[in-house]
Amino acid sequence: MGEDGRLRAVVTLAQGMAAAHTPRESWRAAALGACHALTGSFAALSVWERELGRLRVLVNVGDRAPDEAEFPDGEAYPVHQFPEITEFLHERWAGGGEPNAWVETADGPAAGPAGYCHQRVAALRRRGRGCCVVAPIVLHGRAWGELYVARRAGAPVFARSDADFATVLASVVAAGIAQTERLEEARRLAYTDALTGLANRRAVDVRLDEAVERHRTDGTVVSLVVCDLNGLKRVNDTRGHAVGDRLLERFGSVLSLCGAMLPGTLAARLGGDEFCLLAIGPAADEVVRIADELCRRASELELGEGVACGVASTEDPIGPVRSARRLFRLADAAQYRAKAVRAAKPVVAGREGPDDPVVRLADTPAPPAGERRRFRGRHDPPRS
Repeated sequence: MGEDGRLRAVVTLAQGMAAAHTPRESWRAAALGACHALTGSFAALSVWERELGRLRVLVNVGDRAPDEAEFPDGEAYPVHQFPEITEFLHERWAGGGEPNAWVETADGPAAGPAGYCHQRVAALRRRGRGCCVVAPIVLHGRAWGELYVARRAGAPVFARSDADFATVLASVVAAGIAQTERLEEARRLAYTDALTGLANRRAVDVRLDEAVERHRTDGTVVSLVVCDLNGLKRVNDTRGHAVGDRLLERFGSVLSLCGAMLPGTLAARLGGDEFCLLAIGPAADEVVRIADELCRRASELELGEGVACGVASTEDPIGPVRSARRLFRLADAAQYRAKAVRAAKPVVAGREGPDDPVVRLADTPAPPAGERRRFRGRHDPPRS
């Protein structure tokens, strides 16, 4: 491939990563772009997980061996088997060198010095490949992982110029990964409450819409716990907003802990002093038990005055739940009733007989006098 061809290959790789919407798409675009640019038959992208001491394969593309999945769940190798990613690179950088790529063949190293090649040589032979080029990926000044491109046995061996080009490709991949990480962080922040680290209302809206659709399709139990932290205004007025924020953070931790007791549960701060748990799958009685535990733990907090807690579950006799809006209204009405009667335990929609006051309140067309707010889905029209 000439200089013009290599330049086009670099641009194509960068564009492919930029167009990716998820980390997986970005990894795949990086590996495919590098494989094409180096006229390889196979490529892989791996990350160095320092805390686990291993290289974990993120994606395999091209002519994969039977044991190579495109997005493997557990393909990882102890770093001591491939220590060039740590010891070898560190020694070179310490000596003022650059993290250049190198070439190895099924017969041993070919172009440029390699660190510890015996494991790679064995892998080439085992998978019917004749040579490979390995390019370290450096992100934020640290080794992040590696780009690996191989050719079939019998194909021309990678030259030193190919290794130099692989070094360039690795730097393009590093820039793409950095961009992907920034986008993922932005997406995460868009669905996260900044103060507590819990999910925010937007995240609840999305998850609840999906959950209600599952309930309508296959009967999955969906339960919503809405709670209002009592006494926050008093804390803010008498001890300052910094102390009030600390109360919110502490209750957020309690909510997270209780939510973790129910598989498939999302813990969220809806805004102000309002929080919720969205449980998808667990039985209604289990959700009520955890809501009761939440009330107990909240009452033991040093600050505040406990919580008013309402529960609504599709497993209880609340009538058909065809929208996220209705489940939110039911849970909110239960919470409103708990607040009004100063209940120390959760109020549960649908458990007070055929004329359940919570269900009647939730299904009332107009809100009763004194109600502070209603929760509605993102697409709900205003009520008349």
